[in-house]
Amino acid sequence: MKSKKTVIITGANSGMGYATTVELAKKGYHVVMACRDERRGLRALEEARKESDSPAIELMKLDLGSLAQIRLFAEEFRATYDVLDVLINNAGVMTFKRETTSDGFERMMGINHLGTFLLTNLLLDPLKLANQGRIVNVASVSHKKANLDLSDPYREKSFSFMEAYGQSKLANLLFTLELSDRMKDTQVTVNSLHPGTVSTNIGVDRNGGFWAKTAQTLMKPFVLSPLQGAETTIYLADSPEVSEISGKYFQNKRITSTSPQAQNKQLANQCWAWSEREVGETV
Repeated sequence: MKSKKTVIITGANSGMGYATTVELAKKGYHVVMACRDERRGLRALEEARKESDSPAIELMKLDLGSLAQIRLFAEEFRATYDVLDVLINNAGVMTFKRETTSDGFERMMGINHLGTFLLTNLLLDPLKLANQGRIVNVASVSHKKANLDLSDPYREKSFSFMEAYGQSKLANLLFTLELSDRMKDTQVTVNSLHPGTVSTNIGVDRNGGFWAKTAQTLMKPFVLSPLQGAETTIYLADSPEVSEISGKYFQNKRITSTSPQAQNKQLANQCWAWSEREVGETV
């Protein structure tokens, strides 16, 4: 009997992460839902098993805002599984006010990029053991209006939530670019995507005031469902069409353009070196 492929999905208890969980479980994957909130995760786990008609879904606690918790998650996963076929870095946050993680990082950069950076690097060995390991990074078109300033990556001098969010998404693309280059002699591919404007909380701080509520109201007619937003993620995780494609940025299941800064290999290398220093992990 053919064994199931194993996939980890971060932020899997709601929105696109939940939709991706259900669809990949339907396709025969063993899904590890990596979630910060255990109570919500357990509820989502029960619903996902019913909706997919698959018992091959489990929950593991993961807080991407804590380097210690990320290391614990990776250690526990590797103690149970030798091989990881797909890692979907779906979890993300947007905070309208400047907040910090338990490690002192600005929260969006800390969770959206640094947490993802550490988790991915800790799981590279089981990904390399897969017949064709895949890493899927959920990014955003917001990167096109952002700059990465490594002299002030946590926006301590001046904070704008859109600039900080866009910067974290730009870091996702630079990470994809650099990691793809580092994995070129392996069977592991890494790609990123813009899901569209999706009806999902993405860990949003809802106390953003009048501006945030107004923006949400104005955008409502143009918003995709979580399943629609997850289509490109599912495509990159499962489709044979992209089995040999790496280092690219997708939208609507097609390769699309990024900002010039997201294609800057020197900046990607600098971002990698900075990320290693911040998380204390040399790769």
